[in-house]
Amino acid sequence: MLRRSGLSLGQYFLRRKNRARFSWYLNKTKMSRPVQARRLEGVDKNIWVEIVKLAATYPNVNLGQGFPDFSPPDFVKEAFVKAVSGENIMLHQYTRAFGHPALVTNLARFFGKLLGQELDPMTNVLVTVGAYEALFCCFQALVDEGDEVIIIEPFFDCYEPMVKMAGGTPVFVQLRSVFTREEMELIADLCMKHDVLCISDEVYEWMVYDGKEHIRIASLPGMWDRTITIGSAGKTFSTTGWKVGWTLGPDRLLKHLRTVHQNSVYHCPTAAQEAVAQAFQRELDNYGKQDSYFVQLAQELQQKRDWLVRSLVAVDMKPIVPEGTYFLMADISEFKSEVPDLPDSDEPYDSRFIKWMIINKGLVAIPVSAFYSTPHKRNFDHLIRFCFVKEEATLKAAEDILQQWSLEKTGQ
Repeated sequence: MLRRSGLSLGQYFLRRKNRARFSWYLNKTKMSRPVQARRLEGVDKNIWVEIVKLAATYPNVNLGQGFPDFSPPDFVKEAFVKAVSGENIMLHQYTRAFGHPALVTNLARFFGKLLGQELDPMTNVLVTVGAYEALFCCFQALVDEGDEVIIIEPFFDCYEPMVKMAGGTPVFVQLRSVFTREEMELIADLCMKHDVLCISDEVYEWMVYDGKEHIRIASLPGMWDRTITIGSAGKTFSTTGWKVGWTLGPDRLLKHLRTVHQNSVYHCPTAAQEAVAQAFQRELDNYGKQDSYFVQLAQELQQKRDWLVRSLVAVDMKPIVPEGTYFLMADISEFKSEVPDLPDSDEPYDSRFIKWMIINKGLVAIPVSAFYSTPHKRNFDHLIRFCFVKEEATLKAAEDILQQWSLEKTGQ
């Protein structure tokens, strides 16, 4: 028998055992220190996780999260089916990393008219994994360590942690009233005077009610060259699960977003982009006409808004009627006799009220204090937020809960 030189079996296992002990010691030593990056400190808590978990535990009608529970329009679904079942097999493969050619072309044509710009689809449009990635790319690409980022309150709750993770310092400014054109022009003047970039989250641009007009800040004089506009097919076509978003802006800004995009997400689903491209083609052909989906969408959602307003008034909540978006806020100050406040509690009143409402009434909403900075939460914890972009059956179920609640309040 030929004996090869080297360790005996016993020596091998002994050495393996010693190595394992050393590895255990090394891991134990490392575990004594935090393993997460410092940029995650203070941004790990999320109200959505808590509310969603609670809503999943109790039977309820969910008017909390902002997504439709009804089907997208037929022409949008048909475009997706065609994309995945048609003869173009390349729609199942990678497409252009910064945006499917058909989609960026249609986005450039469509929004170029609205912004008063000749948009180059290759340099002025970037397709992202929803508006969420668009925001992430903006903050990572344009915010440097120590930069101040002005955030208007109330704000979408990811703005603050995304700014902090990029090394920026959030500076909060409270919104006092609805934006008018004059107020937008004032903001534009301040941006130009102080050489400030503007990140404009306009995902609800087609959900404008009562004959109001959506004003795109990039369309104001002097603002195109310093503004990134963010849009979302999820909100535009009621397809939040498709996760197709985009940014529009000058190449001098978007080229930096492309760097972040190509080194993180890199690519968005091809078939979904193709379907959104065809949906925009239809709207290009129908823009300004009564057949336009965007015209019909606003009319339909305004009716849903008004339905929920009536239902909330019946139970003595005081709704703040919005001129746009998916949501409305309601004042719950009248309910403190039913759900007493705890002044010494660290938890904002609206958060505690919603948990009580989910458990006891089976109705889900979101606390408005979640959309304010920590120093300002207590000033707005008498408000809760409802999503009214729901099918009729959902709104009727919510109405029934509120009517029963009203009867209980009056002792009938």
